[in-house]
Amino acid sequence: MSKTATLVLEDGTTFTGLLFGADVSVSGEVVFQTGMVGYPEALTDPSYRCQLLTLTYPLVGNYGIPNDEEGEFGLSKWFESSKIHAAALIIGELSDSPSHWSSVKSLDQWLKEQGVPGIQGIDTRCLTKKIREKGTMLGKLVVDGTPEDSVPFDNPDKRNLVQEVSMKEPRVFNPSGSLQITVVDCGIKYNQIRCLAQRGARVTVVPWDHPLDSKDFDGLFISNGPGDPQLCQTTIDNVRKVVCVENPKPVFGICLGHQLLSLVIGSKTYKMNRASTKGQTAASSPVKTTASPSTPTLPKDWDVLFTNANDHTNEGIVHNTKPLFSVQFHPEHMAGPTDLVSLFDVFLDTVKDHKDGNAAKTVKQRLMDRLTYPGSTKHEEVFRPRKVLILGSGGLSIGQAGEFDYSGSQAIKALKEENIQTVLINPNIATVQTSKGLADKVYFLPLTPEYVTQVIKNERPDGVLLTFGGQTALNCGVELTKLGVLEKYKVKVLGTPVAPSR
Repeated sequence: MSKTATLVLEDGTTFTGLLFGADVSVSGEVVFQTGMVGYPEALTDPSYRCQLLTLTYPLVGNYGIPNDEEGEFGLSKWFESSKIHAAALIIGELSDSPSHWSSVKSLDQWLKEQGVPGIQGIDTRCLTKKIREKGTMLGKLVVDGTPEDSVPFDNPDKRNLVQEVSMKEPRVFNPSGSLQITVVDCGIKYNQIRCLAQRGARVTVVPWDHPLDSKDFDGLFISNGPGDPQLCQTTIDNVRKVVCVENPKPVFGICLGHQLLSLVIGSKTYKMNRASTKGQTAASSPVKTTASPSTPTLPKDWDVLFTNANDHTNEGIVHNTKPLFSVQFHPEHMAGPTDLVSLFDVFLDTVKDHKDGNAAKTVKQRLMDRLTYPGSTKHEEVFRPRKVLILGSGGLSIGQAGEFDYSGSQAIKALKEENIQTVLINPNIATVQTSKGLADKVYFLPLTPEYVTQVIKNERPDGVLLTFGGQTALNCGVELTKLGVLEKYKVKVLGTPVAPSR
């Protein structure tokens, strides 16, 4: 029979589940990650040092664990460091039958070998919601039979975790590379080294407190890492000596490196009110328990490069004229997506031109050129509707899929959050879409051109959504277009245009 374990939060909340992995009790900071894949990479990411990592995806371990084989530049092919750094793993359900061509062992076996415990069978959604609402929490995983009081809460913020995970001696990767890049290891992920070396750089990785001299490199890279950046004062002082000069060499920072560069230039970072860890995109950060400066705290000649679309915190900064920039998220994230890995190209192109004495284009301009789509609509030209008509899901019978009903109800909620008035036409009273208080106004009418035209005449919406009512709604939208009704009443089709629906 499987052994049980209990996750105890510092506010007294408990979650009981089944133990897997190592039979040991641990404590640390509870964080979560919303990625659907990438648990081998996440667990070996040094940024998760001393953290109890919660994965919100419902089934984990289904593709097993690959063999730790050497790949390019002598780096591990599948992992982000030489060992698991997370203190524990918290999941909803563990797959006991992994299936993948590269799998050599189960997640349970791997955790046992590494001495890391895991707990499954708890409500990870409830746990995640609590962390998001209540803020970052300390926690401890207590194995059944172990006195709870014997496992004290451990606050990792009181320790210099960077010092614990950083390498002790300098190490060179791709020694034949043409560009000399010095990397300050604050808890670096292997793929950051790989991204630099693959682009022709000779990468010298140095410890977190290694003295820096601009004569030793063509460009400086500051890595990710765990813990509070304020505890890395030695790193801050070293970086300041090569950054705060008249003509600095190019610098690129990621995650903790972004926070350290922010502190170097005189901005402030702060502990966020939640331990939010998400998949890498331009709008989010894989490891983000500390936020960097907002626009008002940036010094003169610095500008915001990225802003988080969800919480409006800073995700990147760039100097207006000097070759200095950093991002909070991970463009090199191994589990994907890789849409912004091109930031490494921008960095190394800048390094090369700076080395050659070609400073015709600033790094800020390079980033704008790389990140701006030539045909994109300007923000001020984006159409924002005042009132939107939604053609609903129509009749649903028992056993029939209700995805249009669900997605349509989510669309209504999203529109209301943007203060856009919603009008719904749906002939079926027994749907989520027609719930009281969801849409601003509901018409229980058939989805036919005649009835919809009458509603348009009465309500005068300036936008319509055709994709939340199945084929019936699409056919109705096509007919309204052919009849010229939408053009006559100046109703713009939102989302998928009519042409592909025909």
